[in-house]
Amino acid sequence: MPLTEPRTYIDVHILQTVPPANLNRDDQGNPKEAYFGGVRRSRVSSQAWKRATRIHFTERIPEQDLATRTRRISSTLTERISAITDLDDEASARLAGALLKPLKISGGKREGDTAYLFFYGRRQLDDVAALVRDRAGELAALEDKELAAEIEKLPVQEKFSSGHPMDVALFGRMVADLPALNVDAATQVAHALSTHPVELEFDYFTAVDDETQKGQETGAGMIGTIGFNSATLYRFASVSLHQLLHNLADGEAAVTAVEEFVTSFARSMPTGYGNAFAHRTLPSLVAVVARTDQPVNLVSAFEEPVMATSGIAAASARRLAREYANATRAWGDTPSFTALCHTFDDSVDTAKLLDETFAEPVAFPELLAGLRTHLTDTVGRAAR
Repeated sequence: MPLTEPRTYIDVHILQTVPPANLNRDDQGNPKEAYFGGVRRSRVSSQAWKRATRIHFTERIPEQDLATRTRRISSTLTERISAITDLDDEASARLAGALLKPLKISGGKREGDTAYLFFYGRRQLDDVAALVRDRAGELAALEDKELAAEIEKLPVQEKFSSGHPMDVALFGRMVADLPALNVDAATQVAHALSTHPVELEFDYFTAVDDETQKGQETGAGMIGTIGFNSATLYRFASVSLHQLLHNLADGEAAVTAVEEFVTSFARSMPTGYGNAFAHRTLPSLVAVVARTDQPVNLVSAFEEPVMATSGIAAASARRLAREYANATRAWGDTPSFTALCHTFDDSVDTAKLLDETFAEPVAFPELLAGLRTHLTDTVGRAAR
């Protein structure tokens, strides 16, 4: 059920304070950074947080309803065919190769690998394997040319072009060799940036050799350093409901996908050096805004860096509220839905400003419930 009008974008604005950490490493092993507003900021790439979001999905979504991104689709398909037929591994691998050949995906350096990562749903691969289940023995007995001719008659491409899992529908797929398999992403995720200047620091550490200690030998077993920083991050993502409807062809599934994305985006965290820093926190603010005009990233609230020596999160929240109010007033684009969850003390000015600007704060589960109701009504109106 594709939706063309009205368009609906769900913007997610998050403020999250992270203690000393190295969430997302650069090529030198240090936390990624960026210059913004003339100063150095902490940065976490969109790829890192999308990966964390997808991993969080696995805790909530049945395995068969998820996607896999891999170069080794051929070996995975071989396993599927072996599991549902009486063929041995060699014959199953031959059928798997024949089934994938119409997709025209370039081969990689390692035999059986593709040249790039292919993003597909587990159920989609099961459906492809099922195409040869009843004729596996007959097909395996054919010569290569005859097998290729028979496989050409099967709807392999169609199986990968429909029934997309939630994560493919949200994050999209590009297949350079066969554009017909491309899926336009319904989600945009910005690089997270600190709202304030950040300096890179180093943790000097040593590890003790327990056996040398027994002999009262001095010195460390090893010495090393880890780069780190700490920051209050502004995170932004936007989901296109109409693109989700196109990708999933199911209104209820699209609404659920938005709800699951907001949940996992808010609760996930990149795991870089997680054991060394135990950096996992929850956001201090989540604002969800449904719009019919365009996604609006409010990072310009922090183009002039927050310079507070204390209360950086609260100062950042006030900046965000004022930017949202100014943008709404100047452009005249009133959102169709706004919901807010935050942890700031209700007795202070920060909470009052947030409440007046965004909405009365609610607990996160209530935010999700209100969002689901609004989107369900939006989809219902569009279907009429």
